[in-house]
Amino acid sequence: MEEEEPQEQERLSHQQRLKAAVHYTVGCLCEEVATDKEIQFSKQTIAAISELTFRQCENFAKDLEMFARHAKRSTINMDDVKLLARRSNSLLKYITEKSEEIAQFNQEQKAKKKKKLENGNRDSRESAEEEVVESEH
Repeated sequence: MEEEEPQEQERLSHQQRLKAAVHYTVGCLCEEVATDKEIQFSKQTIAAISELTFRQCENFAKDLEMFARHAKRSTINMDDVKLLARRSNSLLKYITEKSEEIAQFNQEQKAKKKKKLENGNRDSRESAEEEVVESEH
């Protein structure tokens, strides 16, 4: 029981820091909107938006965990995120586009690595062949 208390305190500390980060970000976004639209947001409004945002993120996290667990996985993947976004066509479209961009980038990186390895192996073989030729002379 005594071991659980420090863990619980640490969890609450993380949660407080996350809430503070969300509140700060919401405040910055509200400031941008206020400047752009020439309106004001009260501190209570910013706090309410922050709390709603934090709770929604918690719900998203739980849903993503459940989707992965239902698929008998321990890791959340892009399909889980797409499933979460399925009710918002614009969000789903955006996530799908970004997913495709990431997949394309990863393929390009793999191809570069493979080419670099192949060139490295060829260079190593050529160096070894040159050494053999030099040692024969």
